[in-house]
This record gives sequence, structure tokens and C-alpha cells, in this order.
Amino acid sequence: MTMTSAERLQHALAHKEPDRVPCVIAAAMHPARDMGLSIKEYFSRPENIVEGQLRLHRKFGNDMLCCYPFAAIECIAWGGEAIYFDQGPPNCGAPVIKKPEDILSLEPPRVSENAALKANLKAISELKAVVGDDIPISGVAVSPFSLPIMQMGFEAYLDLIFERPDLLERLLQINADYCVEWANAQLKAGASAVMYSDPAFSPGIMSRDWVQKYGASAAKQVISRINGSVMIHLASGRGLPIVDEIIHAGFFAMSASAEEDLGELKRACKGRLALVGNLNALVMNHWTEKDAEAAVKKAIAQAAPGGGFVLMDNHGEIPFIVREDILLAVSDAARRWGQYPLNWLSDYEQ
Repeated sequence: MTMTSAERLQHALAHKEPDRVPCVIAAAMHPARDMGLSIKEYFSRPENIVEGQLRLHRKFGNDMLCCYPFAAIECIAWGGEAIYFDQGPPNCGAPVIKKPEDILSLEPPRVSENAALKANLKAISELKAVVGDDIPISGVAVSPFSLPIMQMGFEAYLDLIFERPDLLERLLQINADYCVEWANAQLKAGASAVMYSDPAFSPGIMSRDWVQKYGASAAKQVISRINGSVMIHLASGRGLPIVDEIIHAGFFAMSASAEEDLGELKRACKGRLALVGNLNALVMNHWTEKDAEAAVKKAIAQAAPGGGFVLMDNHGEIPFIVREDILLAVSDAARRWGQYPLNWLSDYEQ
């Protein structure tokens, strides 16, 4: 029996085998090209993003939609700016926290009053009105632990951790309150769950001690106050060394890095955490259609048996330069090789 995208994801995330492996082509910028718009123009109106997500669903059959435009929206929300590029995602401009003492007077943006965040919520609610309950919509919130990298720059953030733990605690609390309000607003607008973006949680970015002391404690505090399910996305970062910390924090799923053995990660998470990933978006532009099919087959073979797996890229954002024929090859291969039961696995050689 063919399932809706919502039913398919629900089964997979509950560690059951649905009709096929859920698949998401996270090509958030690509609809701009189809619509004849620059990336800046495309992201300037909620209606464009809604139309873009619908186009991605029609073209690739995405089993999850997402109206979150780009990470730099968090900079705009806090009074900063985004710097736009013709062939890539917008980046944050100058830090909004110029010096550590600025944290003493820092106030979080009010979601209900912030133009950038309200536009994102409008896109979610408008998309929800179109797709109803058949296709899940993901909300996105940058974690309190990773947000300071955007607010003040990585080097200044490291200095803060070492030199001003008092101000660090205040910043993490301010960010936690904002993260909770922002996540819950997206759920209220129509999101089905929240993707908690936290690259700093990965031990490849921060030390394991800091992850446990600051990242895990912030995650537990935030998740307990969010009115829905929360997945952690490490934005290409490795997660295998911290699987237990991720589970204890309360997440139901995690991203899978292309730098890790997906089979080993599945064995560590089986029955405890669902996995989302782990196609390498950074090399997709060099793939042939046969390469795409081989990568999809390998990922499905390693992580799909028994459910608990959603096929996606490892970063959550496919570069603008990746060709459409390659993305279609990924989508087609996911449908060809992702049909349960996975009877072909008995003859598969990696």
C-alpha cells in the first residue's frame, strides 16, 4: 500500500519499515533558477518560498518540506544583516555582539514582532494550508550553543568560553529562551517537528567536555520546553562519538555525516535514534547519474533495514551548482532501491 509522506516518515522515524525509504532533496535555493529569480529575490517573499517548496515536491517527491530560508535569518532577527551571493546561500554580516560586555544588555528578538521571523512563519502557515497533514513541514532553530558563532564570530566565542564563563552562561540562557520561543512559533504555524541545528555539538567542532558541559545541558533545557519532537542536525559534523549524549538530551533523530561509516552509526543508533543523511552534498556536482545511484544504494543498504532512516544529504543544504539531472537521479534511485522489503540486499556487494 502506498503511504502518504506523513505516514512514511512516521513509520520510518518509529523504527518501522514503511512502503519505501523516505527521501528529501534539500535543494532550497534551486527553485530560484526555475522561477527566474536571483537567490536574494527568491528569499525576499514568503510566497516564493512556498512555491519553491511545492516545486521541489512535484519534481523530486520530497517527503518533507521546509520553509526556513537560510541560517543567516538568525543574524537578521538579532539586528544584523545577511550578505547575498549569486551562486550560494547568504552568509551573516558583521557580528551583532561587538565585545563580550554587550551580552549584559543583550535582549532576544521577539518572534511575534520580528519582520524576518514573521515572514518565515507566514511561509509555514501558507504551505500548511496547501499540503495539510499529508506532507510534514520541518521547522528549524539554531541551538543556543551554536548561535554565538553567528552572533560574535568563532574566535570571539572561544575566548568567551575560556575567559568569561559568567557572560557565557548569560548568553546561553538568552539564546535558549529565544530558541524555545522561535521553535514553538514554527510548530504553532504548522511545522510538524523541529530541526535543531547544532554544528558546535559535534566533537569535530568543540571539545567533548564543552559539548557535555554546555551543549548537552542547553539541549536538555530547550527540548523540555519545545511543544513537539526535535531532531538534532550537526550540519555535516560527526555524531558517532556523542550518540549517547544526543539520546540523553531527548532527541528522536540525528543527522548522519558523510565522514562517518553509516553502517557503524546505524548499529550504534538502532532502535534508539533515527538517522537522516548521509549523501555527500559537496561532491554531488562531480557525480554522474551512475555515481548518484551507487551512493543511494550504499546508504540504503547500510541504514535502511528495519526502518529508522531518511535519505537526505549530509548537510541539509545542497549547493546551488549541483545539476538537476543529478538530483533527479538521486530521487529516482531512492524510489527504485528504497522499496520495502529490501530483497535486493542479499545480492548486494558494497
